[in-house]
Amino acid sequence: MNVRLRVALLSHLPFLLVFFLLLQGLTGCHERVTNPNLEASLDDYDSLSSKVLSLSPHKFRRALNEMLAADSDSTLSDFYTRKYYSNHNNLVWVDRKGIDRRADSLVFVLRQVSRIGFNPSKFRLQQIELDLRRARLLDFGTNDNDINHVYARLEYNLTKAYFRYAAGQQFGFVNPNRLYNRLDVHDSKDKGGGQVSYRTLFALPCPTPNSSFYHRALHNVHVDSVSEFLKQVEPRSSYYKRLLSLLQSDSVSYFGKRLVLVNLERCRWRLNRYPWDENKAVVVNIPSFRLMAVNGSKTLSMRIGCGSLKTKTPLLCSQITRMDINPQWIMPRSIVKKSIIPHLGNRSYFLRHHYFIRERATGKIVAPRYDLRYGLEDGTFLAIQEGGEGNALGRIIFRFLNGLSIYLHDTSSKEVFSRDDRDVSHGCIRVEKPFDLAVFLLGNNHDALVKKIWYSMHADVSPLGKEKSELTDKEKAVADTLQRKLLVGAVPVNPAVPVYILYFTIYPNENGVLRSYSDVYGYDSLIYHQLKNYI
Repeated sequence: MNVRLRVALLSHLPFLLVFFLLLQGLTGCHERVTNPNLEASLDDYDSLSSKVLSLSPHKFRRALNEMLAADSDSTLSDFYTRKYYSNHNNLVWVDRKGIDRRADSLVFVLRQVSRIGFNPSKFRLQQIELDLRRARLLDFGTNDNDINHVYARLEYNLTKAYFRYAAGQQFGFVNPNRLYNRLDVHDSKDKGGGQVSYRTLFALPCPTPNSSFYHRALHNVHVDSVSEFLKQVEPRSSYYKRLLSLLQSDSVSYFGKRLVLVNLERCRWRLNRYPWDENKAVVVNIPSFRLMAVNGSKTLSMRIGCGSLKTKTPLLCSQITRMDINPQWIMPRSIVKKSIIPHLGNRSYFLRHHYFIRERATGKIVAPRYDLRYGLEDGTFLAIQEGGEGNALGRIIFRFLNGLSIYLHDTSSKEVFSRDDRDVSHGCIRVEKPFDLAVFLLGNNHDALVKKIWYSMHADVSPLGKEKSELTDKEKAVADTLQRKLLVGAVPVNPAVPVYILYFTIYPNENGVLRSYSDVYGYDSLIYHQLKNYI
């Protein structure tokens, strides 16, 4: 017989065997009759086969191709599903025995997606269950419900749902790099339609699904480890579990389901470590406009000012390795164009604001001449503000490697902390209690160093770095009274302290109580718009 699904025949073989044994027993009491079925094979049952139960490779493949052509979904998982079957790879779920318990393991998980706030129909669960029932009851019809279409649908939909769920739980159902880093235009090379660059707003080291992940997912189907694999991809952070419990409780109505869902999604963007897993860390949550420095059970909380809507503070994590006292401020080019170039040639303006210009290559300080405009625009020359009182960075800056020139620092504009909305900077984070933060970073047994930091942050250091001939009488008097032995510049933070700049619109306050915050950058709406594909 041709290649056919013999499910009906195989399922009835035990009953046929009992029938033949019974027949032989009944005749054995009278006279021995030779069993005519002793040499029977499956081919002898061709006449019993039904076209309704015949699975044709050609028709199956054609039905599978129809599934491919009809699938216009655009997630990365959908792309890998189409790619897999377009390349005519081996079947994943259907084999010579039909469909086995591996499909049941996936269906069991898909039936529970409502607990994470998603709609099971977005994973084609209803169609999968209906086709499984048809396959196991041999309830095949004609046209789209014949055996070839049913098994082709099962093969394709099971893989599609499996990839979608596994990749979403492992890496997030929304790609944060694509979402955030194609949002704000940084610079246009050709306004007529040329290449456009974007500001980096998301620099957290979150992996994304790749071909090796999908290969691993398929391998777990082949070795019958579907249940174990789907458990492994579940987010495991304590904060995710807390929000998941909130979603399933009556308290969800207080925050709103939409708000809980977008923050759950943020927890799926995996990091190597999380702030709530650190013993000592500095955590900035932008929507709350607060910084929390946590050391065991102790928490230091303070207000912060962050980037404005036009110059958003990027999301990142790093380690604070150094504190610079009375730092100089090297101005970004956006500020140079606005506040420096228009005042070239005005020496009194530069003196009043403690600005100076330095040649990048030689380090030589030059007069603020009119002809330096193009050199300032292309970075040949740097515009710098002297350290000390009045400096835009304040009296101390906390440095950590990030590649985006983002830091925590003091500010000369203390009034900003009395405002409710504190999205005021060009991207860096201004801290309300910089000295307290410095003490926190150093930890215990640094009394002498703490005293030096305090003195350095409060002393008038305006004479430093100037030639004596340039000093005013007032500056000379200040220079004579400075206790130089107490002045410090760079202070290492050893061991380095992790720092996280995050964006959660539901987040615990310093007492551990969950609070909701305004979506200051509008990120919630962007995330929810994409999550609607699953809701």
